[in-house]
Amino acid sequence: MLFARKSLDLPTPETALPGRPTPIGHLGLHAVTGHPMEPPFPEGLETLVVGMGCFWGAERLFWETDGVWTTAVGYAGGITPNPSYSETCSGRTGHTEAVLVAFDPSVVPLATLLRVFWEGHDPTQVMRQGNDVGSQYRSALYWSGHEQRAAAEATRDAFAAALTSAGHTRPIATELAPAGPFYYAEPYHQQYLDKNPSGYCGLGGTGVSCPTGLGAG
Repeated sequence: MLFARKSLDLPTPETALPGRPTPIGHLGLHAVTGHPMEPPFPEGLETLVVGMGCFWGAERLFWETDGVWTTAVGYAGGITPNPSYSETCSGRTGHTEAVLVAFDPSVVPLATLLRVFWEGHDPTQVMRQGNDVGSQYRSALYWSGHEQRAAAEATRDAFAAALTSAGHTRPIATELAPAGPFYYAEPYHQQYLDKNPSGYCGLGGTGVSCPTGLGAG
């Protein structure tokens, strides 16, 4: 994850890689939860897509959260259909490494997941997380529906105020946008840190708590 080509410029539709018409590989059951990683999901579940840098560590944060039914890693926010990991790391697909979170809102409020997101990485870093540099490591939050958008914007603004109060001077750089296609990463990336407990995880937060009680649940 650390040694990918450090591309900071997003491609245009004309310069993006062509990709492929079909997904890469078939996913089985989640190695931790035992649930499917691909829809259809049980009735009543909702999904959230986030980018926090290296998706190995980001996925673990969410599968360890009560009320999360399943997770998967993949590529979101880009242009190239069904990209591979190496293509994404080239910076020529426009995607960021992302985590799909399927959760039960009757067990875990959306606000709790957003707090995991904001506190689990440094959203003020631009096109990077720590030593992982490139557009594929950018901070991103892709919302589905009005409620998620409102909650994402409210928690962003509250966290920005908390960061300022704590002495942080850089603004939040997180990309907030409607959820588009989520392309699943190769099977060996799924639940990587469960299969490789000593594997690399470059996540690091700011040490600042995200305010709760924002009506985002």
